[in-house]
This record gives sequence, C-alpha cells and structure tokens, in this order.
Amino acid sequence: MLKQEYPYYLANKPVFANQDLPVYDKYSGELATRVALADPATLDRAIDAACQATVPMGKLPAYHRQAILEHCVARFRERRDELAEALCIEAGQPINDAKGEVGRLIDTFKIAAEETTRLYGETIPLDISARAHNYTGMTKRVPIGPCAFISPFNFPLNLAAHKVGPAIAVGTPFILKPASLTPIGALIIGEVLAETDLPEGAFSILPCRRDSADLLTEDDRLKLLSFTGSPEVGWKLKARAGKKPVILELGGNAACVVDQDWDIDDAVKRIITGAFYQSGQSCISVQRIFAHEAIYGELRDKLVQATRALKSGDPKDPETFIGPMISESEAKRLHGWIQDAIQAGATLLCGGNRQGAMLEATLLENVDPQQEVCKSEAFGPVAVLASFKDFDAVLKEVNNSRYGLQAGIFTRDLYKAQKAWNGLDVGGVIIGDVPSWRVDHMPYGGVKDSGLGREGIRWAMRDMTEERLMVIRTPN
Repeated sequence: MLKQEYPYYLANKPVFANQDLPVYDKYSGELATRVALADPATLDRAIDAACQATVPMGKLPAYHRQAILEHCVARFRERRDELAEALCIEAGQPINDAKGEVGRLIDTFKIAAEETTRLYGETIPLDISARAHNYTGMTKRVPIGPCAFISPFNFPLNLAAHKVGPAIAVGTPFILKPASLTPIGALIIGEVLAETDLPEGAFSILPCRRDSADLLTEDDRLKLLSFTGSPEVGWKLKARAGKKPVILELGGNAACVVDQDWDIDDAVKRIITGAFYQSGQSCISVQRIFAHEAIYGELRDKLVQATRALKSGDPKDPETFIGPMISESEAKRLHGWIQDAIQAGATLLCGGNRQGAMLEATLLENVDPQQEVCKSEAFGPVAVLASFKDFDAVLKEVNNSRYGLQAGIFTRDLYKAQKAWNGLDVGGVIIGDVPSWRVDHMPYGGVKDSGLGREGIRWAMRDMTEERLMVIRTPN
C-alpha cells in the first residue's frame, strides 16, 4: 500500500512541506495518498543548491558515480513489488505492465552505471600544415551544469530514469518535476537517491503545478531542459527556454505497415500489444495500421477477434490487459474523436464505448485521414486500419503526418526494409515488429513535431556534457 503522505526532495533531503497534491487511484477514483507540492520559491532554492553542487558533482570520480547507480539498481530490485503497486495505483497500469516497467527502470539505471566509465574523449592530430607542426589536440567531455527535467504521467518510472540515470552518470546536478498525476514513482527514486552520498544539492525532485514551474524553463542558471510530454507543451517550453539547449521527446501517431509476405498471426499478436499496451497511452503506440490488400481482410478480422478478447477492468487483476486512461477527461476527449470519425463515415469494427475513465479497445476503418483520430495523437486504446497496394505509396502515407517518432514495417524483403529506413521521415524504423518496441540503451527520439534530440543513456549523456578541447604545443 502507498504511504499516507510523501515529501518532495529539496537538495537531497525529504521535506514534508504540505499535503497540497492529492493523488488518486486511477481505476477507483479514490484518494490514494497526498504529496508535498513545491512553490516557485522552493524551485529557486533547488536551483541555487544545484549550482552549489556543480563543482563537487563534477569532481566525483567515475567509479563513485557508478557505485551510486549500482546502489539504486540493488534497491529498486528489493522494492520491485512496492514500485509496481505504486504504478498500478497512481497510473492505472495493469499490474503485469507495471512489473514490466519496474524491470525497465532497473535496466535503465544498470545501463547508466555501465556507461559511467565510458565517457570517452579523442586525440586530434593538428599538423595539417607547417604552421601546426608540433601541435596536438585532445578533447574530453565535461558536465554541462545544472539540468531541468520534466517527465510525463504515462511511464512515470522509466521516463524519469532516462533523465536521472544519465545525469548521475556524467556528474551533473538536476531538478526533476514529475507529472502531478503520477508523482509517487519519482519520489521513491528520490528516496533511494537520498540514501547515497551524493553532494548536497545534487538532486531535487519537486512535484509542482505547471504554472509554478516557469523557473525550470526560463532560469539561465539551468544549462539544459529535457522535457517528455505533449507536443503542444513541449514546443511552447522551447520557445521560452532562452539560451539553454532543449531536448524534446514528444508525441506521435505511429504507423505500422504489414506487407503480404508476413505471417498474419504474428503481426496480429504484435499489433495488439503495440496498440493497446498501457491502454494505448504511449507516444509510439500503434495508431495507424496499413495492410496489403491481399491480406487486409484476414488481418482485419483477426485483429477484431483478438481485440474483443482483451480483458478490461481493475488493473490490480493480473488478467486485466486494458486499464483506465489517466483521467475521465482524457477518455472523454478520445471517445469524442471516435464518435466524430464515425459520423464522418468511418466504420466501427469493435469497441467504441466508454464508462468513466475506461475506454474500450477500439478499431476503426474507412477513416478520413483528416479526422483527429487519424491525424493527431490519440494517446489511448484506438487504432485505424487501411489497405494498400503499392509499397512506395504506403511509405508516403506513413510520412503524411506532422509527427515522426517511430514506424513499424512487417516485411521479409530486405530491399523494402532498406527503402523504408531510407525514406521514412521518422527517428526509428522497426523491421518485423511494431513501432512501440524500445530497448533502453538505443537512441530514441523523433523528428518534425515529435521532438528534438535523442534519449537512450549514451545519447543523453552526450547532451548533458560539453566537449572541451586542450591543445598542446611541443617546442622544438
């Protein structure tokens, strides 16, 4: 069970400042716990503490930073059940999915620990002409300075870990603002970090209202902003971020293409997972499905059958696959999009009903591409189907989106796979699987409205460091 109250963490220390942030069980709607809520003055103190911690953090040797991350890995393993239960309650994740995310949290910190000792520099020969004779250059990577992190509600453990782990690995202080709807996982991470000997001010984890968090974006003392969330919010934050670099991991309406040479049963199994895992609340959830006309009918019918078989309900039940969306308002929004598409001529294949925050897993076909459920990010348990005849033409359809995060291509043709990799305007092309597939050490991110930069531990570490050059002249 959750504790009755949780503190925020200011300069490594728990502070039970108030109980102003209620956190609700997303399935029952009942109050689950209360959390301390930070105000702008607290954020200001956190930034000042992070600045004070910059030098001592930078002096921590790699083996010391690695030991801190290894401590986190060990403690997360010990608290695996507690973390999964917290996810199930605060995010409404089905318990099996919650256990999977805890596993990914552990993986992400483990990778960060491994990468801590791999922050390499370069030796650069400079003698390209006579004037540079006897000169040699060397580079190393140094921490960028205090970072601001904003993480989302849908994967509140692992997406926070993708920011926190690299920051500790490179030795830079940070302030993390977790989503107000799901702050508990991040605060448990803070509880574990507080057990270590990180320098005072190395981290603060501060739930706060969006209108109280302006300093995270606008304060020039912070040297990088990393945001994961909606495109609408992310691009607005970038416009206000001033001189600091900004990493944006935003939304998508990911497409999946099934060519005629692929095993239909395999494709159905993977698409069901990709479309409806986490109730579709993933930026790389399968939203647009294109199947070759030769297999379209059979694929559609099997997808409908498999979708209808999914169990919805209490996420604490191990048999549940579809839990609640994050809020009733979000379920109402997406239900409205489904109804709009049907009124515009779409065919409802299955699902489409809503009760509170519970929205049935839904499949549609004959959807006008200009409908919101097709062109925008659904971020819920709905997918639209269409057939195609020409592979080149369907790649253009995949690209016909303002998003470009990942795409999935089911094909056994090597040349079609390469054509998709070369031609799709996305951050990642997944061959033989859904776009929803991710492992936590790969480069991950998008183009167009899907964001800027890449996560994945090694890539995040690059962003959180700067290259520093030293030139040595050897006298004759």
